[in-house]
Amino acid sequence: MPTFRPRLWAGSLAALLTVTAVCAGDAVARSFPFGPHTRNVNDLGNQFVPFHARLWDLLHGSTDGGVLLNWSSGYGTSFLPDLGTYLTSPFALLVGVFPRDRIDLAVYVVTVLKMASAAALTALLLLTLRGGRWWAAGVLGASYALCGWSVAEASYNPMWLDGLVALPLLCLAGEWARTGRHRIAAPLLVALMWAANFYTAYMATLGAALVLAVRLFTEREDRRAVVRGLVRAVCTVGVGVGLAAPVLIPVYLGTKHAYPGWDRAFAPAAWPDVLARLLPATYSFFTPALFLGTGTLLLACALAFQRSVPRRDRWAWAGLVAVVALSLQWGPTHLLWHAFATPNGSPYRQTFVLAGLVVIAAWISVSYDWPGWRALVGGGAVLLLIGAGAGFSDLVTPWTYPLFAAGLVAAVGALLLVGRGRRSAVVAAVLLVGAQAGQATATTAFADRQRLNRLDDYAPWGERQRTQAAAVAGADGWPRYRTEPGREQTTANDPLLVGGQGAAYYSSLTPDVLTRTLRALGGGWTSNGRAVQSLDNPVTDAVFSVGARVRMPRDPHQGWNAPDGRPLTVSREEAPPLVTVRGPDAPVPYGRSPFRNQERLLGTTVYAVPPTMLRAAKGGPAADRGAYDYRVGRGTYTLTARCPAASEAYLWAPDLFGSARLSNGPEIPFRGQLPRRRAPMQRLGTAGGSTPVTVTLTAARAGTVPHEAIGCLDRSRLASAVAGLKRTGATAVHVTADGIRAELPPGSTGTVVIAAPRIAGWSCQGRPADSYLGLVSTPAPARGTSVDCTFRPPGLRAGATVGAGAALALPVAGAWGARRRRRGPASGN
Repeated sequence: MPTFRPRLWAGSLAALLTVTAVCAGDAVARSFPFGPHTRNVNDLGNQFVPFHARLWDLLHGSTDGGVLLNWSSGYGTSFLPDLGTYLTSPFALLVGVFPRDRIDLAVYVVTVLKMASAAALTALLLLTLRGGRWWAAGVLGASYALCGWSVAEASYNPMWLDGLVALPLLCLAGEWARTGRHRIAAPLLVALMWAANFYTAYMATLGAALVLAVRLFTEREDRRAVVRGLVRAVCTVGVGVGLAAPVLIPVYLGTKHAYPGWDRAFAPAAWPDVLARLLPATYSFFTPALFLGTGTLLLACALAFQRSVPRRDRWAWAGLVAVVALSLQWGPTHLLWHAFATPNGSPYRQTFVLAGLVVIAAWISVSYDWPGWRALVGGGAVLLLIGAGAGFSDLVTPWTYPLFAAGLVAAVGALLLVGRGRRSAVVAAVLLVGAQAGQATATTAFADRQRLNRLDDYAPWGERQRTQAAAVAGADGWPRYRTEPGREQTTANDPLLVGGQGAAYYSSLTPDVLTRTLRALGGGWTSNGRAVQSLDNPVTDAVFSVGARVRMPRDPHQGWNAPDGRPLTVSREEAPPLVTVRGPDAPVPYGRSPFRNQERLLGTTVYAVPPTMLRAAKGGPAADRGAYDYRVGRGTYTLTARCPAASEAYLWAPDLFGSARLSNGPEIPFRGQLPRRRAPMQRLGTAGGSTPVTVTLTAARAGTVPHEAIGCLDRSRLASAVAGLKRTGATAVHVTADGIRAELPPGSTGTVVIAAPRIAGWSCQGRPADSYLGLVSTPAPARGTSVDCTFRPPGLRAGATVGAGAALALPVAGAWGARRRRRGPASGN
């Protein structure tokens, strides 16, 4: 068993090598924080940075809401499932020590620390599995943390990196279960990893189970010891997962109440592409990123030819790597790896497990002895076949083979030198470290550039966010009214990033009722309905008690946005309170027209919805799709209708990708393309009277335009409706981290409606809350004038019960282990 000092050196080398390679790669790519290029691509900028900003606010006591309820996003959403999905990693707490306006740097530091920790823990695991040279364990630990999956995919999905950390930790827990040690620490580690990110922890648990199975097979233990080890492992995982249940069950049920995401069928990647991803400087979103460094691959490939390794070990570990590699490409095992649901994005999220197994195989190869000529020739031949097979892939770049060849020469040279004395061993170590660092640095830089070229990206915190946050703070009047941070968003989670209480919200757990309600009211979305947007409309602002709205110019960072010289403005409107009282009659269900749906929720008719005529630019009528829509192709069209005098014209064209302009008014962009993107209803300007409303539509892509696309808003009727809701609404409203309390005017009757989506978990007056066209509601109290509604995420009580039961099992396990140890060492094996 290695002593403490070699383990410390190995872990330190692995962590140092990882941090150096990652930071050097980012510096070469001139990526944040080492250059002008943002690293906030895809969901990193759109979801994870804003959610970490929310965590910062939570740690500093400056949120609207708390752990259970998020009043900032989606007009009020459950927060515990989001917390458990994105923010329960122990590393995430580190964002609290950074200034809030350095949240991007905080997330970057957390990302690098997770990778460094994974490297150090892997080095520790390797020395636990078998003794060996500490510096070799350090290089292989860094190889695992710098695998292609880590630097190309997980680096912008920081919660996935908890799985990278989980695999070596869970393998260590498996070792403890096999040997009967640390009966309390092992379940606690499992609980920590499952709570940090259950999705990748599930995959890491499968990988650790496979490692344990091979260990039990190769150690030649007697049958009774094997059975005891398996029982201890199952109990360890069961108790650990039970301890994490207060987070896991609400997250699971949150996914059940979420709006459906994309439904993709699994299609295995072409084998040349799979082989190409083993090499440096390749990139693809739909292939397994298996790059590990040529030295690691050479050692793993040499294992089958390494005679110093016992035959059982050779074929068990080599066979495990081969079987897991094949499982990535087969539909049924693909579903098993992904908890029986094909992911919406990358279909190879379990790749880090295979990378870890390859690293273990490489360690088994080198821990017995350095490979001789036979092993080097055999392993090199396999590696050359991999390189030749990758040549049929389009993923190979001009940098791939030169980096691959340089790494192979360095690895072979190091392995030939290592056994020729102390000085040669130092040179060999330098060659292996240098090859690993160089290839990882180049691959990191290459991935940084490719992500920017292929994915959406978002600017880090800067002047735009500072200005927007200051405007929101200056207008804030919560809970008397909501302050909307604006329609022209910087990210899909602006309320989390810059403050306010808006409609915008993007999460894997976006509630189904929120998306469907905003869709019915004319709202827009991206990401197939998971990212709902603010709806800049005076009727919905009245319904949701929006009393202040910040209007920003379009984000100049986004290349698709036209130059926008509009200044930032803050508009204020009279708004009803968060809690209003409606009549006793049930509302008419939503229909297809968002104008009529808004009226149903408001309780008053405020729109005229005239017939429309759509004609192509050449004068011919547009194709009529049927009862509801016109069909349009690329080109210019004219939409005409008649509105009452002094009306405000609104256009509803959710499938239009292009622009609209009213007479000589400004051009309004529409970015629809159903079902992935839905354009929101937008104001075109003032119109009406004897002159028909004429709207010029420019379609950049084929789509549809509804027959009832124009709504003519009567502002005086809206003002009367708002005054009526204020008159009968709550006289006082108190919001908390888990609910809302309102005082009503004496004698109130009918239905109390809270301006928040009726997501699962709301209860009022001791009973489940009702739904009033998608909003929280309850009958007005027959006695008294107060209404008290609370929110508990579904599964919280069940999770707490399971967690308490698992906590009771911990001392039992500890007492049992102590009893076994007193009976003698043999009884614990």
